[in-house]
Amino acid sequence: MSSSDIFIGETIGTAVLILLGGGVVAAVTLKRSKALNAGWLAITFGWGFAVLTGAYIAGGVSGAHLNPAVTVGLAIKGGEGGTQWSDVPLYFASQLLGAMIGALLVWVSYYGHFQAHLTDPEVIAETGGQEGLVDQSAAPAAGPVLGIFSTGPEIRNAVQNLATEIIATTVLVLAILTQGLTEGLAVSGTGALMTALVVVGLGLSLGGPTGYAINPVRDLGPRIVHALLPLPNKGGSDWGYAWIPVVGPLAGGAIAGGLYELAFA
Repeated sequence: MSSSDIFIGETIGTAVLILLGGGVVAAVTLKRSKALNAGWLAITFGWGFAVLTGAYIAGGVSGAHLNPAVTVGLAIKGGEGGTQWSDVPLYFASQLLGAMIGALLVWVSYYGHFQAHLTDPEVIAETGGQEGLVDQSAAPAAGPVLGIFSTGPEIRNAVQNLATEIIATTVLVLAILTQGLTEGLAVSGTGALMTALVVVGLGLSLGGPTGYAINPVRDLGPRIVHALLPLPNKGGSDWGYAWIPVVGPLAGGAIAGGLYELAFA
């Protein structure tokens, strides 16, 4: 496939992925949303459907990696169905751009709800902020709507958090790499469906500790957008944690690629 195919497919596909995935978290989180407090099941299935939609949109154009960890796994796999290492930087850049666009579209779609939520007296009281004023030097590590844009741990333990992301991403990428071993799965178009179901399963089983980023740009791109957006009382973007959902998934993708070569190639 051409460079333009990779750029267009990965940018649009990842943007849709983040729009729908971040959108479901916004729907569950923000005050005056019809889906307020819908819970973790809504979030996990929403992210699964987000993966499904983005994958079907980009599958015929760029291969629908939509995730640097998948790109790394496919590059290590190599051969038929693999990815050229020379194409990896373009995949990464396109995915990051798409993730940022998707996060921006979430903000546009829920603009009024963000304003209402972040200026609500209860939210201000909970976060210790002041309406209309943010003291960035005193901002908390994670602001009240950061979870709409990126992930964060329930128990902050760098070793455990990193291990969770590595394990979950290894399962995801290994499931993707082994699809080609089932005759007709990719050809029939059900490969994307199976991947989406794996994402739902990972959310239900391993999403509790960290919110299961399992995708570096899914976390980094929206976190950058959160830091840049003019949101009142938004608090901090928790950059101290930001390396874990980048390094963990990349390591998991590399491990999955190595396992595939060792056990299945």
